[in-house]
Amino acid sequence: MTRYIPGIIAMAIIVVASNILVQFLVGDWLTWGAFTYPFAFLVNDVMNRVYGPGAARRVVAAGFVVGVICSLIGSQIMLQGDGYTYPAVTLRIALGSGAAFLVAQMTDIFVFDKLRDGVWWRAPAISTLIGASLDTLIFFSIAFSSALIFLEPSNDVSWANETLPLLGFGPTVPLWVSLATADWLVKLALTLIALLPFKALVTKLSPRIA
Repeated sequence: MTRYIPGIIAMAIIVVASNILVQFLVGDWLTWGAFTYPFAFLVNDVMNRVYGPGAARRVVAAGFVVGVICSLIGSQIMLQGDGYTYPAVTLRIALGSGAAFLVAQMTDIFVFDKLRDGVWWRAPAISTLIGASLDTLIFFSIAFSSALIFLEPSNDVSWANETLPLLGFGPTVPLWVSLATADWLVKLALTLIALLPFKALVTKLSPRIA
């Protein structure tokens, strides 16, 4: 179990950092959290390749627990703005974050394990692409879609459903769809970039498997 500790620590750091950085915007469509969270898939895939799916699931479970703790803490932190007082983490964001993390990471583990015997880059690339896509879809839908307002009727998400051109120049869609699209595109780019550190880490930790 002790050999899994570096992976658990790395996952916990990524989850905590992403929960903090998601509150700070980069331009009109992204938060800083979009640049840190995708590396959770890197940690997951390295653990899966080197130690197997059981170890990866333990790391994901640890990350999920850390995420729940962060959400509980955030729900008790009250912010003020535009004459309103509101929690730093709403119920919908907490539900979306937890569901997206668990489903996406577990799907990543399942797909990776099915493809592990192929060329070295296929399993991490395809599993992360699928997992990251699920993560974006689940989180933004639960957190901001007007169709799911019943989850938290007191949470006004009308700002996220204001219709604007997609990413400023595409077809007219709710704002949250542009936010989700930008987030997804960053995840796709980082999936490709992360293949190099994936190869290096796997080679260092288990040369015969790499």
